[in-house]
Amino acid sequence: MSQYNIIAQNTENTVVSEYTPLPKRAEAYQSEAQLEKEFIRLLCEVGYTYLPIHTEADLVANLRKQLEKLNNYQFTDGEWERFFQQNIANANEGIKEKTRRIQDGDTAQAFKRDTGESKNIRLLDKKCIHNNTLQVINQYTVSQAEGAAHDNRYDVTILVNGLPLVHVELKRRGVAIREAFNQINRYKRDSFWAGSGLFDYVQIFVISNGTNTKYYSNTTRLGHIKDFNSSAARKRGKTSNSFEFTSFWADAKNRIIPDLMDFTKTFFAKATILNILTKYCVFTSEELLLVMRPYQIVATERILNRIEIATNYKRYGTVQGGGYIFHTTGSGKTLTSFKTAQLVADLPYISKVLFVVDRKDLDYQTMKEYDRFEKGAANGNTSTAILTRQLSDPNAKIIITTIQKLAIFIKKNANHPLADKQVVIIFDECHRSQFGEMHLAITNYFKKYHLFGFTGTPIFTDNAGNGKIPTLRTTEQAFGEQLHAYTIVDAINDKNVLPFRVDYVQTMKEEPDIDDKQVWDIKREETFLTPERITLVTEYILERFNQKTYRNEKSYTFNVLQNIGEVASAKRQDDVEEIKRQQRVSGFNSIFAVSSITAAKLYYEEFKRQMAADPSKKLRIALIYSYGANEEEADGILDEENSEDTSALDQSSRDFLDMAICDYNLMFHTNYSTDSDRFQSYYKDISLRMKNKELDLLIVVNMFLTGFDATTLNTLWVDKNLKMHGLIQAYSRTNRILNSVKTFGNIVCFRDLRQEVDDALALFGDKDAKGTVVLKPYAEYLAAYTEKVSQLLKRFPLGEEIVGEQAQKDFLTLFGSILRLRNILQAFDDFSNDDVLSLRDLQDYQSLYIDLYQQRRSHEEADKEIINDDVVFEAELVKQIEVNIDYILELVAKYHDGHMEDKSILADISRTIMSSPDLRSKKDLIDSFVESLSSGTDVQRDWKEYIVRKKQEEFELLVQQFERIVSEEHLKTGLAEQFIIDCFKEGYVDTDGTRIVSMLPPVSRFAPSNAYELMKSRVVERFRQYFDRFVGM
Repeated sequence: MSQYNIIAQNTENTVVSEYTPLPKRAEAYQSEAQLEKEFIRLLCEVGYTYLPIHTEADLVANLRKQLEKLNNYQFTDGEWERFFQQNIANANEGIKEKTRRIQDGDTAQAFKRDTGESKNIRLLDKKCIHNNTLQVINQYTVSQAEGAAHDNRYDVTILVNGLPLVHVELKRRGVAIREAFNQINRYKRDSFWAGSGLFDYVQIFVISNGTNTKYYSNTTRLGHIKDFNSSAARKRGKTSNSFEFTSFWADAKNRIIPDLMDFTKTFFAKATILNILTKYCVFTSEELLLVMRPYQIVATERILNRIEIATNYKRYGTVQGGGYIFHTTGSGKTLTSFKTAQLVADLPYISKVLFVVDRKDLDYQTMKEYDRFEKGAANGNTSTAILTRQLSDPNAKIIITTIQKLAIFIKKNANHPLADKQVVIIFDECHRSQFGEMHLAITNYFKKYHLFGFTGTPIFTDNAGNGKIPTLRTTEQAFGEQLHAYTIVDAINDKNVLPFRVDYVQTMKEEPDIDDKQVWDIKREETFLTPERITLVTEYILERFNQKTYRNEKSYTFNVLQNIGEVASAKRQDDVEEIKRQQRVSGFNSIFAVSSITAAKLYYEEFKRQMAADPSKKLRIALIYSYGANEEEADGILDEENSEDTSALDQSSRDFLDMAICDYNLMFHTNYSTDSDRFQSYYKDISLRMKNKELDLLIVVNMFLTGFDATTLNTLWVDKNLKMHGLIQAYSRTNRILNSVKTFGNIVCFRDLRQEVDDALALFGDKDAKGTVVLKPYAEYLAAYTEKVSQLLKRFPLGEEIVGEQAQKDFLTLFGSILRLRNILQAFDDFSNDDVLSLRDLQDYQSLYIDLYQQRRSHEEADKEIINDDVVFEAELVKQIEVNIDYILELVAKYHDGHMEDKSILADISRTIMSSPDLRSKKDLIDSFVESLSSGTDVQRDWKEYIVRKKQEEFELLVQQFERIVSEEHLKTGLAEQFIIDCFKEGYVDTDGTRIVSMLPPVSRFAPSNAYELMKSRVVERFRQYFDRFVGM
């Protein structure tokens, strides 16, 4: 507990400490209109002003009035027209540019008055948020006359100083909330950009059906736009991915606030919504808008409050002036720390904010993340000399460094002026090496420090080791009291991380029940390393690898780094620009954690031996270890890793590692070794290739089991003793969210760690955590799957038409749920024998699934009034089942070898093509090829020649069509060519931003007001047709 009392507290915390829901009222049926009316009434109760604005003319007039009020300045009509057209409704700007205008700096816009003088006009007051005016409008109308594709009427919009910054879409109670999400996507497609494009300023969307309410940023909407514009995405329909990035609001105890009326009293409280818009959004250098989650905001504000109170009481320089944040691994601690550092750096009495990590690779990684949040916001350093200069530079407010460099600085600069200044020091992963001599040196050196730590696994009394310094054994002893907690249970419930599926594979006839003091006995460890057991475990991994990681079974698109070698070898982050490109990858990858360097060497050799004996099981395997970080810990808790130093390895271990690195160099054409600099580059290269899914399996002892994030990693094989925070840290490498194909983290244990798992989950979650964190037993999933398949076969037998819209919708929903359950079950060893749905029936149902969904999509395109579509097309789950062109060619070869007489093979080919979204688009090519076959030909060779010929024909047509578009639309030739090249590189037609408008010709000032938007829509559609025709060829 704190050693002082709070005598005054700011009552305007952004997130309410604890919320008691409004008492539930017994109500009759509530229509959407009634829900909207009640929502607006409640907004007015908390201080919003309702305006009966339904047209753009009224919206623009109110905007002028509110900006004049905020800036205490009256525009002349000419000034307003000029300011509006240039600084607010610029035709060359889209969502990204308008978001940057709201999020960057103080939003001041410079323009010239009629007198020639310059004048700054603020759009928002970020320093004193209550100077901003909040208004609410509803049923705002956009028409085709304004350039919209269809007439649309929006539900409720929040205006901040006249600008629409928050939009709310409602559905009546009982209707799926996803329908509101889908409707916003339709508005984007049809009308948000129309007229002056003011609705492109919306930063946050809120969707609700009264019972459940969620929010999300315009980036999620932008992601949907890209999905919609890419040909593959539009062919397959909606995916479930973008909706997954919507969030519930919650109180400070992490209890969600789903009901619209409760949500309104908290999220839409004036101070809360204005703080979120002005302080707790981050527009990244990648042009993504991140809206911080409630738990991240709570942590940030509690740190700020602690600094303020400790400053007032002069409690800096003690643990009472700091504290620690317990946010589980994968919950976005880096974003929280970045925003915290940014806001703390703005405090006038704080001289420096130091973000301290304990490994060089994390120094680089954190700097990279901070640069992603805001380029140049923080200062990294590659040496103590650079750090020393930064600590003396008053303009370098936020500095990222390692604890080692900071300790060297302290040792060499006993009388530095900063030692007496007020500084904030934030430690990342504060459960690790900071509890020691360097920690003491830092706290003794700075006289006015505030010390804060972030960790996903704090050190409590129960999991504290025998540290050298008795007063620094727990996180609370080292950093002060816990300021906020967000556990793994909270994160899984919020769908911020995935649950685990844990398998225990028995590899010894009996593991004796030995008391704790004997568990780590060396003789027992030797038993685990017998050749027979090493062979057995290796066989199991190779046999089950494809099943556990979905290799060659499930594929998805992923941003793949193209220049790994250059990035890995760069001395500084700024030396090399990362080049990424979207590619389709198959399955996931894994880490194998073993007990010691001896075990690592034995397993590596055994994998090589077994893969050489059976090349069909060949994997891309790497090995890494370093002295100290990789010897078995006596208490089963992971020690820190060391990615920089192999000098203390014994000669045998070092020679073996050099041999393994030589294998790696041959595999990837690199040039690494165990020499200091080249080993660091090897470490970084492995890290990047794991994230790129270029390695299948990485053998480690302790390295990569803490602090390493790779969304493509889904499986951890474990043959080592783990417990407490070491266990949670290691397991958490697998549970990062990627897409709908990856639904859990896969843990395969070759030792019985059941009790250790229970103990760790109880410590870092709660006593009931296992039910949330670990997947249900196989039998429960199989029973649910069998029941749903039974419903499918009974209600929708193959060969019978599904009549009626509701029946079709029911089929889509039922089959989607079967795909989701099947996705989980395929990771279980027994499922292949227990599957009640044959592969042929699965293909036929999948073909029907795609047919019906595409029908609904085409109807939706044609009929602007069809909006009640809450069916989610499981695109990624469909694609993971589909076969590739090689399988089709095998069938074609079989047909050819049978003298082209077996017509059932043609039926199989057709069925297979129709069950695949990607192959459908190539059906005419495949059919034409089959028809062209003659006896005595080589199918594989003929196919390659056929594709080369067709590509050339299509390319010539492409050139003709491109020239025609440029000519007919009077486009700027060079820019148009570059635009289409960029579209093919990025995989979608970008309709926002400056690239599309830069190639358009100017519109006459006498043209109708919607002429520009009509021309833009026409050009975009022409480019889409062109893109769809040739993408992937």
